[in-house]
Amino acid sequence: MTTEFINALTEIVGKGAVRFDEPMSLHTTFRIGGPADLFVIPPDEQSLVKAVECCKQWEIPWMIIGNGSNLLVGDKGIRGVVFQIFQTMDQVSFERLDGCQVRVQAGAGILLSRLSRLIAGEGLEGFEFASGIPGTFGGAVTMNAGAYGGEMGPLMDFVKVLTVRGELLFLKKEDLAMGYRTSIIQREQMIVLEASMLLCYGEPGDIKARIEDFSLRRREKQPLEYPSAGSTFKRPEGYFAGKLIQDAGLKGCRVGGAQVSEKHSGFVINTGSATAKDVLELIRYIQTVVQEKFNVCLEPEVRIVGEF
Repeated sequence: MTTEFINALTEIVGKGAVRFDEPMSLHTTFRIGGPADLFVIPPDEQSLVKAVECCKQWEIPWMIIGNGSNLLVGDKGIRGVVFQIFQTMDQVSFERLDGCQVRVQAGAGILLSRLSRLIAGEGLEGFEFASGIPGTFGGAVTMNAGAYGGEMGPLMDFVKVLTVRGELLFLKKEDLAMGYRTSIIQREQMIVLEASMLLCYGEPGDIKARIEDFSLRRREKQPLEYPSAGSTFKRPEGYFAGKLIQDAGLKGCRVGGAQVSEKHSGFVINTGSATAKDVLELIRYIQTVVQEKFNVCLEPEVRIVGEF
């Protein structure tokens, strides 16, 4: 990267927003990852769009992350620029429509846990399932995140995205082509900037009870005491990844500091000293054993990026 490019980028986002050789282990829930050449926290959506255009003009590779809850970053880090948006693009608004419906519009960078609290505080139901998902709204929309029988797709109204060509588009619900843990946004590598959902009013006591129930079930069944990226694999059709891994005799299996959780076999955890190489080798080993024993291909749900 040239000094001219760095100066141009800094002029757009501000000097305090740019960090050099930033360890990605500080910005992933796995607590793993080597340095990003440049780590940038744009102050707002406009500066992000301009900064991405700057990268394109200078032919510098770039990527955008939320809070790193679904990332495994290689031990050698990430070349180019990493833009982090969850600390800034977190605005929320509520618009009452006809009948019981309310349009909830939010920035891509808001944490799902915070958005869930705000929505519940307005007495709106339908978003309780997302209260414990450790990610951002933009990431959840991109992958059609879900839990406990709920997912993002049915709630969507429209999504504002930035395409790989630098175009700003507004996608309607019917344009999103959402499936299990996927969408056209993910398939075409678009970046969510903001999105809106249509929700209805519910009984506040019932909303609170559902959130508390989901939170309790997560604490009891998931290894929240260890760094991880949540569920490591997508659910294969007709099966549950965790049960396949457990039935394959892999509960507690380790590679270095990476381990299949003793609490929930669907999670690969960092016991404290895991490298990205450890995690990747364990993922590949799990895939091989499950394929051999059950003829089922496990597809990682975690996004694997950077240099190993």
